[in-house]
Amino acid sequence: MEKGKSPIAWYYADFLRLIKFSIRPIYSGKHLETMAQPSNASSHLTSASVNHRVTRVWDLPTRLFHWALALCVIGLLTTGFLGGNAMPWHFRFGYCVLTLLLFRIIWGFVGGTWSRFSSFIFAPKHVINYLKGRHDPMHEVGHNPLGALSVLAMLSFLVAQVATGLFSDDEIAASGPLTMFVANATVQQATNYHANIGKFILIVLVVTHVLAIAFYFVKKRENLIKPMLDGDKVLPPNVLATRDTTKSRLIALIILATCAMAVYWLVSLGG
Repeated sequence: MEKGKSPIAWYYADFLRLIKFSIRPIYSGKHLETMAQPSNASSHLTSASVNHRVTRVWDLPTRLFHWALALCVIGLLTTGFLGGNAMPWHFRFGYCVLTLLLFRIIWGFVGGTWSRFSSFIFAPKHVINYLKGRHDPMHEVGHNPLGALSVLAMLSFLVAQVATGLFSDDEIAASGPLTMFVANATVQQATNYHANIGKFILIVLVVTHVLAIAFYFVKKRENLIKPMLDGDKVLPPNVLATRDTTKSRLIALIILATCAMAVYWLVSLGG
């Protein structure tokens, strides 16, 4: 104890030195950096570190595809139920959906990081663990295992629905452009699936998709719509941002145009 200082002054000085020592690393950022260092990527994602930053997850082509497909599927189902004079528009929506699907398949191999199939095709054990609440937090960056199943199912059944539509014939006023290339038995099978099976499977998938979004928003306080609008999520700094540059967008436009021309050529085969 220094001479001339009372015990109260001594303890007060020690207390100030302790506070200064404790908060100095925080102000300098060293304390936060130390606490944010994970042993692996998963622990980093689950940490409550303030180092989280806005990260581009969904590139613009993926977002535009998503909303364009949503509008076209609604139009496809609506015109299909209306029938009659709405059937020309049913075919147009179908051709648009086919173009978008071809684009998405290609983009699933050459697109941004989190838009590629390799980022959201999970082994069955990952899906089971996710359902049990035991999953890798890195799976939450793009599509989670359950969401990935929903996306793959939607894409698969849309391909089946559009493909069978090309060979369908209602024997009244509407027939697919490629019916002339297959046997009548094949046309009947395609028509039966397209009109009586696939359509209702799609409705179930669409409703399930909407309910899942509502569930995540209400129960988990997670807004899945916002990232699909602006493309961004708040994530740890070690999460790789997707490529979303002018060049990549131009490539996507070229791919889309090529797919549109391919669909036009395919449809024109029917005369």
